Amino acid sequence: MSVPEIAPPEPVLDPSVYAPTAKPKPPLTEEELANLKKPKVMIVGAGIGGLTLGILLKKGGIPFEIYERAKEVKSLGSGLLLGSNLTTLLKQLGIYEEFHAIGKPVVQTNLYNENIELQFSKTYDFRGKYAGGDDYIMARPDLYDLLLRQIPKERLHLGKRVISFEQNREGVMIRCTDNTSHHGDILVGSDGAHSAIRQHLFHVLKKKKVLPASDDVPLPFTTVCLVGQTRSLDPEEYPMLKTPYSEFWAMMGSDTPYSWSVGTTIKNTFCFNVVLHLDEKTAKENDVFRNSEWGPEAAEAMCKEVRHLRVPGGKDGKDWTIGDIIDLTPKELISKVMLEEKLFSTWYGGRTVLLGDSCHKFNPAGAAGALTAMHDAVALANWICALYPKKPADIDLAFKEYYNERFPIAKEAFAHSQLMSKMVGKNLHSMAVKNFIRRIPSWLWKRIVAKSVLARPQASFLPLVEDKGTKPAIRQPSLYKTLPILEKRAKEEAKNAEHDRTVAV
Repeated sequence: MSVPEIAPPEPVLDPSVYAPTAKPKPPLTEEELANLKKPKVMIVGAGIGGLTLGILLKKGGIPFEIYERAKEVKSLGSGLLLGSNLTTLLKQLGIYEEFHAIGKPVVQTNLYNENIELQFSKTYDFRGKYAGGDDYIMARPDLYDLLLRQIPKERLHLGKRVISFEQNREGVMIRCTDNTSHHGDILVGSDGAHSAIRQHLFHVLKKKKVLPASDDVPLPFTTVCLVGQTRSLDPEEYPMLKTPYSEFWAMMGSDTPYSWSVGTTIKNTFCFNVVLHLDEKTAKENDVFRNSEWGPEAAEAMCKEVRHLRVPGGKDGKDWTIGDIIDLTPKELISKVMLEEKLFSTWYGGRTVLLGDSCHKFNPAGAAGALTAMHDAVALANWICALYPKKPADIDLAFKEYYNERFPIAKEAFAHSQLMSKMVGKNLHSMAVKNFIRRIPSWLWKRIVAKSVLARPQASFLPLVEDKGTKPAIRQPSLYKTLPILEKRAKEEAKNAEHDRTVAV
C-alpha cells in the first residue's frame, strides 16, 4: 500500500543539551548500542492483543512502550474459551503452566432453548488431542492479569489518550490529551473497535483519496452485551462446580432477542454473558450507550431487563435465572458494552499498523476475538523481530506480509461469527442453522473441529517447541519466511563476535 508522505513535525530540542551547565551524557551501554539497530515500537492500547505483542517484543529484545488511555487497569469481562490454539505459543513464552492453572477444561457445550429444554449437546473432547493441548474456560480478568504481569511496569503508560499522530520517513510521533508527545519507528493501533489510531489513519488516507469506500463507513453494531463473574461460591451448594470439567451452557430463544451463556471456572465462580441482538428499532434506542468502555455504570438497567432469563443447574441442582446469578455477582464485576461487527480491508499505512479489534471486530457468538488478536500479535512480532524494520521499505514489507497472512484468517473468523449469530431468533435462517448443527453427522463434526485447531502459531525468534497435535498445524508464513532471516543474522553476529575476540587477543 502506497501512502503519501506527511510533512515531518517540528523537531523537539532538549534544552539541557545546550545549557552551559549540562553534564556530558554517559557512554551508551552495549544493550543501548544494540537497540540503535532495532525499531522502537509504540503500542497504543493495553488489551489482550496489545499485551501479547508487548510480551513477544520483550522476548525478542525489541524496544517498546505501551500507551493505555485508562488511568487505571481494570480487569473486567466474563469468560473466555481458549487453549488448544495457543499451547505452543504459551510454552514458548514460558507461561503455559500459569495459563493452565487459571483455566478449567471444557469438552462439551449444551444448547438449551429459553424454556431450558435441551436442544442438543456438542462434544469436542477430541479437540485437545488434535491440537496437542486442551481447551479451557477461564475468567477474562484472570487471563488479562497473567499477561499484564509479563510486562515491565516502566513500559506501561496509563492515562495516555492518543488524539493524533504524524509520520514521515524518519519516524512516527503520537500526541496525547495530557499535552505529551512520544516518538518511535513503528506505531501499532491495538486500541479496540473505536480505535483512535485507525480513525486518524483513515482520516489521512481519505484526504489522500486512497481509503477504500468500504472502510469509510460508520462502525456498525448489532449487539449489546452484559457480562460478569460471580464471587467464589460453595461447591456444596452448587454441585455443578465440583465437576472436573467446566459446565458450559448456551441458551438461545426463538421468542426473545436474547442469547445467554454460563460457564463454571476453576475458582468456583460462574462467568456469564447476556447478548441482546438488535434490530433497527432497538439499535436506535441503544445508540445513546454506544462506547468502547467496559464498566458497571451502564449495566444496572440491563440487569433488571434480563433477570427473568432461565438457566439450568442452580443452587441444589434446581433451575434458576440470570437474576439469581447477578445477585451473586459484585456490582463492580458487571459490565455492559456495545459490540460492533466489522472487518476492515485497510490494516496499515506508512509506519502505522492495526491489530485485533482495531481492524476486525467479531460478533461474540463466534468466540474468536481474543484468540485472533493474539495470533495477530505473533505474525506481526515475527516480522518486526526478523527485519528490524526502521526504513520505510522494510516496514512496508513487514506490514504487507503480516496483512497477507492474517487477513484471510480474520475474514473466515468474521464469517463464522456472523453465522453463529444467526442462530438466534425464529426466522427460517436461524432455524436452518440450528437444525444443521443439531443434525450434523459425526464425521463432519470432527472434520469441522479439526479445521478449527489447525492455526497454532509460534514465534520464529524463540526456541520452537514440539507441537504434539495429531492434526498438523497449517503452514505459518511468518514463521517459515523469517526463520532463514534470523539464522543468517545469527551466523553474521557469531562471525563478528569471533572477529572481535581475535582482534582483542
